[in-house]
Amino acid sequence: MPVSSIDAAARICERGNWQVTNLALQKILYLAHMVYMGRYAGQRLVDAQFEAWDYGPVEPKLYHHVRAFGHKPIGDFFFSAKSLNGTAEGAVLDEACKNFLTKRPAELVAITHQPNTAWAKNYVPGVRGIVIPDRDIYDEYRLRTGSQG
Repeated sequence: MPVSSIDAAARICERGNWQVTNLALQKILYLAHMVYMGRYAGQRLVDAQFEAWDYGPVEPKLYHHVRAFGHKPIGDFFFSAKSLNGTAEGAVLDEACKNFLTKRPAELVAITHQPNTAWAKNYVPGVRGIVIPDRDIYDEYRLRTGSQG
């Protein structure tokens, strides 16, 4: 069963010592979601849809939840977040943090903006509200890893 994007975001921000921006959070969460779907036969990591926005994949409810921080790091205000310790979801999020927390936001945008990604297939400049279908996210994982499954 997917976890809430708030629970996942709290884990990413905590692992990033509360120095993660909204843009970086969105990209890391998306990449973790993609990896989770790829490893677990299309199962969703989070209980929300990603949309194709100008700066890449965005989970809109989470974006609006943390947008008050602007371009500054997101503080510890995920008061109702549940622990993901000892779960497959927590492990995939931790792996994504290890791989991507050191990247600058522009590097994360470049990763999600590559040709043939799920974002690229669904993006329309300046338009919000276009959902990136799960099938496209799963296909992106397969493309990136060379997986046939």
